[in-house]
Amino acid sequence: MKAKKEILTDCTLCYHSCGIKVAVEDGKAVAVKGLASHPINKGELCPKGERLLDSIYHPQRIKYPMKKVNGKFERISWETALDEISKKLSDLKEEFGPQMLGMFSGSIGVENMEIAGLTQRFKTAFGSPNFFSVESVCYRMRIRTRQITFGKYPTEELDSNLYILWGHNPDASDLPLKMAIEKNLKKGAKVVVIDPKKIPMSKNADMYLPIRPGSDGALALALIHVIIKEKLYDQAFIDKYTQGFEKLAAHIEPFTPQWAQKITWVPEDEIRKLARLFAATKGAAIYQGTCTQDQTANGTQNSRAFSILQAITGNINVPGGWVISPRPYLGNVGLSGDGDPLGTDQYPLFITLWGRKSPYGVVTMVPENIPDLLKSFIVVGGNPLVSMPDSNAFRKAFRKLDLLVVHDMFMTDTAKEAHYVLPACSHLEKYGVAYNYNVCHCIPYLMLRKKCIEPYEESWSEWKLFTELAKRLGLEEYFPWASEAELVSFELGRTGFSFDYLLNEKPEGDYYQQKSYTIPDGTFKTPSNKIEIYSDAMAQAGFDPLPTYLEPAKSPLSRRYKDAKKYPLILGTGNRSYYYTHSQHRNIDALNEKDPHPLAELSHKTANAFGIRQGDDVRVSTDRGAVFMKARVADCIADGIVFVPHGWSGKANANLLTDAKCREPILGYPDLKSLMCAIESV
Repeated sequence: MKAKKEILTDCTLCYHSCGIKVAVEDGKAVAVKGLASHPINKGELCPKGERLLDSIYHPQRIKYPMKKVNGKFERISWETALDEISKKLSDLKEEFGPQMLGMFSGSIGVENMEIAGLTQRFKTAFGSPNFFSVESVCYRMRIRTRQITFGKYPTEELDSNLYILWGHNPDASDLPLKMAIEKNLKKGAKVVVIDPKKIPMSKNADMYLPIRPGSDGALALALIHVIIKEKLYDQAFIDKYTQGFEKLAAHIEPFTPQWAQKITWVPEDEIRKLARLFAATKGAAIYQGTCTQDQTANGTQNSRAFSILQAITGNINVPGGWVISPRPYLGNVGLSGDGDPLGTDQYPLFITLWGRKSPYGVVTMVPENIPDLLKSFIVVGGNPLVSMPDSNAFRKAFRKLDLLVVHDMFMTDTAKEAHYVLPACSHLEKYGVAYNYNVCHCIPYLMLRKKCIEPYEESWSEWKLFTELAKRLGLEEYFPWASEAELVSFELGRTGFSFDYLLNEKPEGDYYQQKSYTIPDGTFKTPSNKIEIYSDAMAQAGFDPLPTYLEPAKSPLSRRYKDAKKYPLILGTGNRSYYYTHSQHRNIDALNEKDPHPLAELSHKTANAFGIRQGDDVRVSTDRGAVFMKARVADCIADGIVFVPHGWSGKANANLLTDAKCREPILGYPDLKSLMCAIESV
C-alpha cells in the first residue's frame, strides 16, 4: 500500500511565494495545488506553479558534483570537490588576501532568506567584504530610497482605492495584485496605467499614459508641481509628520507640466488630471515596477519623488496607501564583518545609511575589477552571465577567474563557465522561512517552508554546502547549526512562532502581528523622526537632497549621445513573461509551448519604417552587442521603441545589449530601460 501525505508549504519560483499543497506518495511529490487559505494566492496558481514538479523532476537537473577538465565536465565526489575548492580558496587567500573572493547570491533574501543569508555569512567568515546579489539591479533601490525618506520601508497593499501601475504589469508578473485589482474594480477602485506599452490592465483603466522610457522622474516632478501649485496637498499631514516641504515648494517651481510634456510624451492636461485624481483619493498608491524606474539614469531620484508624492497627499499608513507594516523579528543569518565591499567609495548610500551598514557590493563594478581585485567567485542559485548587465563583459571577466564555483539545479550559462558545478536542492527538498508577504504585499504573515521530499540524487542545500566547506577551512564555528531544522529555528527566533508550531499546529502559516494604520511616535526612523522630504543624507553624500531629473546618457534627447543616427530607437530590456522567472523554466516543455520564442516588440509604425514584418527574424543591436529574436508587431507599443525580454540565453540574451558602465550615479544601478538600439530583419 502506498504511503500518502499532503504537505502545506510555499512555492518559491518567484518572489510572491504563494501557498501550495504538495501531495507526496512513497517519498515522491506527485501533485501540486494552490492553498485556498493562503492570503496571497487564495488557492490560485500561475502556470509556473502548476508545472512546479516538471522542474523538480526534470531530467536536466544536475545530479552530482562536476569538475571541468580540459574544457569538459567530469563527475567527482562531494569529498573531492570540497577538498579541492577549499584548498584553492586557502591558497588564493594566503597569496592575495580574503577580499579576492566574491560571493554572488541569486536571491535578494526576500524570497529565499537562507540562500542570501548563508552566502553572506560565509563570505564574512572567510574575511571578504565582497558579497553581491541581484540587490544591485533589483528592488534594493526602492527600499533604500524609502528608508532615506521614511526611515523604514513602507509597502503597497493589495487592496487600494487607486492603483497607479507605474511600469508594473500584474498580468505578467504579479498574480496576487492582479487578483486584488480585479476584485476591487468591482467595488469602485480606480486604475491608472503609466507605461510605454498598453498592458492588459489598460483596458479597464481610468487613465492610460504612454510615457517615454527613462523619463519617469520628469512626470513625477510635474505631478508634485501641480499638487503644490494648486494646493491639493494634505497640509495637516505635512505639518505633523514631515520636514522640508517649504524647500520642496520652492524647488519644484521649474518642473511644470509643460516642461514635462516635452520630455515624457505625456500631455500636460493629462498630468494635471492625474495629479488631481491622486491628491483627491485617500488610499491611493503608486505600484512601482519591480525595477522599471530603478534601472534608469534617474532611478534613485525617481523613487524619492514617488515617496514624496505619497507623503504630501497623506497616503502613508492609511488603508490602500503605502503602509509601514510590522516586521517579524527574524534571527539574522548574516554576519557583520570588517572591510568595505566593492563600490563603497563611489556609491556610499548603497552600502551605508546613518551608520547602518548593509553587506552588498555594487555588482555593476564586478567586470572591471577582475582579476585585479576579485580572483574567485562562488555563485549560489544565480545566473549572473544572463541576469546582470553587459553579459559580454561579465563572461570575459569570469573567464579570468582563478576559481569559479556554481551551486545550482541546472547547467546555466554561468555554470558552463565554472571550474566546479555543484548540485543544489529545490525548495521542496529543504526547510526555510517564507516571510516575504510583508515586504512585497504588506501582509504580516509567515509560514514554514517544508522539506517535502528527500534531495534529488546528490543535491545539497546551501546549509549543508557552506557547513561542510567551512569545516575544511577551519570556519566551522560560524556554522553552528546541526541541521536545517535547527537553522530555521534560529531564524524564527523572536517571531513568537516555534518550528514545531509552524510544522504541526499551523502548517498553513500564521499572522505574527496585526497591522495598524496609526502613526505613533517613533514610526519614522530617520534622524529627525519625521518623513524627510529634504534629505540631509543625500546632501551629505553629495547628491541633490530634493528630487531632480537626469536625462539618460544614451537617449534621443541627450546632448552627450553621439550615436543617434546609428542607433535611432529607444531600447527597453527586461520585459517579463507570465511563464518564466528571469532565466528559469525555459526547459519546461509545457511552459515553452506557451511562450516559445524571445520576441522583440515594436509598433506597426516603427516596423514599417524599418522594413520589419510580423514574425520576422530580427537582429537588435546596440553599441555593446546584438541579439537575435522574432518580431512581434503590435499596436500596444509606443512608436520609436523596441522592447526585448530578459532571461533568454545564448544569442537571445538581452544583456548582450546592455552596458555595465552606464550607471545611475547615486546607487550604481545599470540603465537597462532607456538605452538606444537599431533593428533589422535578417
